[in-house]
Amino acid sequence: MAFDIDMIKKVYAQYDERINAARQIVNKPLTLSEKILYAHLWDGNATEAYERGKSYVDFAPDRVAMQDATAQMALLQFMQAGRAKAAVPSTVHCDHLIQARDGAEQDLTRAKQESSEVFNFLSSVSNKYGIGFWKPGAGIIHQVVLENYAFPGGMMIGTDSHTVNAGGLGMVAIGVGGADACDVMAGLPWELKFPKLIGVKLTGKLSGWAAPKDVILKVAGILTVKGGTGAIVEYFGEGAESLSCTGKGTICNMGAEIGATTSTFGYDESMERYLRATDRADVADAANAIKQHLTADAEVYANPEQYFDQLIEINLSELEPSLNGPFTPDLYTPISRMREEAGKNGWPTKVEWGLIGSCTNSSYEDLSRAASIARQAIEKGLVTKAEFGINPGSEQVRFTADRDGLLKNFEDLNATIFTNACGPCIGMWDRAGADKQEKNTIVHSFNRNFAKRADGNPNTYAFVTSPEMVAAIAISGDLGFNPLTDTLTNKDGEQVKLDPPTGDELPTKGFAVDDPGYQAPAEDGSNVVVEVSPTSDRLQLLEPFAPWEGTDLKGLKLLIKAKGKCTTDHISMAGPWLKYRGHLDNISNNMLIGAVNYFNEKTDNVKNQLTGEYGAVPATQRAYKAQGIGSIVVGDENYGEGSSREHAAMEPRHLGVRAVLVKSFARIHETNLKKQGMLGLTFDNKEDYDKIQENDTIDIIGLTEFAPNKPLTLVLHHEDGTSEEILANHTYNQQQIEWFKAGGALNIIRAGQA
Repeated sequence: MAFDIDMIKKVYAQYDERINAARQIVNKPLTLSEKILYAHLWDGNATEAYERGKSYVDFAPDRVAMQDATAQMALLQFMQAGRAKAAVPSTVHCDHLIQARDGAEQDLTRAKQESSEVFNFLSSVSNKYGIGFWKPGAGIIHQVVLENYAFPGGMMIGTDSHTVNAGGLGMVAIGVGGADACDVMAGLPWELKFPKLIGVKLTGKLSGWAAPKDVILKVAGILTVKGGTGAIVEYFGEGAESLSCTGKGTICNMGAEIGATTSTFGYDESMERYLRATDRADVADAANAIKQHLTADAEVYANPEQYFDQLIEINLSELEPSLNGPFTPDLYTPISRMREEAGKNGWPTKVEWGLIGSCTNSSYEDLSRAASIARQAIEKGLVTKAEFGINPGSEQVRFTADRDGLLKNFEDLNATIFTNACGPCIGMWDRAGADKQEKNTIVHSFNRNFAKRADGNPNTYAFVTSPEMVAAIAISGDLGFNPLTDTLTNKDGEQVKLDPPTGDELPTKGFAVDDPGYQAPAEDGSNVVVEVSPTSDRLQLLEPFAPWEGTDLKGLKLLIKAKGKCTTDHISMAGPWLKYRGHLDNISNNMLIGAVNYFNEKTDNVKNQLTGEYGAVPATQRAYKAQGIGSIVVGDENYGEGSSREHAAMEPRHLGVRAVLVKSFARIHETNLKKQGMLGLTFDNKEDYDKIQENDTIDIIGLTEFAPNKPLTLVLHHEDGTSEEILANHTYNQQQIEWFKAGGALNIIRAGQA
């Protein structure tokens, strides 16, 4: 039986009325995305048609999911909200704070010791506030959610950008910052700009070496890392229906890499099969009763160009296996061109590691297909040239894969089976030799491959591909190896060819698990005590941010003018910094240390205008804060791309940065800045970026008349005594302006004004 089945049935019970009301208001057939959005309006039945990309709308999500790194700050904020229990079903999943090094057993034991304070905190807070708790080793949040909580037609938010994985089961699932999660758990509406819609029509059927991962790698190559910003990507067509549920999840998961609000598929037989296989026949039966509402109206898919803002068509029968990278998840290269591209660009072709897992590709089907390649290698006498690492997606997947002999196939190639956790995908990988910073290549089935992402080495060239291609390329040790055409030399000197992968969509003997790792909360948590030591370096209770002074901001120092790509990894690194996710002051020591300073092309090296000396970004900002001087950060395009981590907004806020001025924002980061009472501004003229000088002092004028759609004026005071004015735009609505004035959205909740 499913978790929260009564909630799911309640959602379904109102679908017919809400969809019919929306169809009358919109006065045209509805896409699946529109159905789910209109069915989750905070105010009930639709009374107006919302304008895509413009209308701010209040929604009522069905549930909240949090991973351990982001849950700390989300729950520290929730503790300040004055609520006795989470208002919607919520869960915490311990998957980020487990470093991959020696293997599952040793790594998990070490993590439980090193992070016991954090795990105990999360367990006790969950117990107190009615939140489900998944222990360390239970699995990666998005795989666990897909197995236990996702349901067709539902709406979920999660404090991780890959929350979108649940679109594989027909949800609108959206990554947010912890402040948004706090709002929803406190029983408040969740605000989102009504998304635009991108339709992806899939025709044909995958075969041979092509995998669901190749679909999203192709889409990323088309749309780039910002092409999906502000949009929901809705997949449909005969090709979509031919994909497994977990394959759909893979495609939705990596939609975060194109900036999409989320991605989703219509309810179909593959989803029903998955629900029944994961002991949720009750959800499948309930979904079947309203299945006409759990996909788009027939007219939409018959004439998609009339209903989507952008349309892409991909023939799965023609899709070629590919690899995306290095250093960006949208650099698309079909395997047939990889050898040529690698030579042209100087990419190292010797592959050192092949890594399978992450929230994107760690399902039973993924392991099954990759294991078929490993099995062939043994049978055909091949010796693996690269090292192998495997992260199963959940304890249920691991237990079942172990029972069915899949893990042994990898172990026969000397693979290291890591914990059911994120591990190398998020930089939690103690890779031997990475500190030497040697130029090398790895291939993985993860979603992101930014510089230093996996192992901290800026010279590691990481390529994203499917699990079966990871296996083939790792066995060959050659980035340019094309298993469709190339042969390998076995230990007897014979030329052998790998056959295409085979595998099971679902385990033929069914899923099995001894202990899934779930802890149910107390029925009554009122007597549960949550303690945080005042001397802890891992956890720190929050103090409210100061409200706006009521005046224009003058005399702001330029902290840094970031050049080029500046993701949340650049603003607030993960890896070894994950342990400070619950301690705002300590983690603020990583603020912007990965951003490239425009003026000297260096990282973590900016000019302190008070002393004229160069130093670390956090130390420079702390010097300004000590003198009561505010500052401003200037950035390039798609600033804040990547993870949902709100620390990238909270750290500058905590250290006294007052505004972030960029050419364009990634959606989640812009929202996070607003929630924390920061000014997130964009150049009215992007060429004004070039006017910002290293020693500028900046005034922000117009805040006393701060209003929606009204630009602000920035006065740049240059070192030579001259000054000039530029215009800055913003997307604040009236409610968000109140967040700014109050010093952050949480201050309004705390004051009981929400």
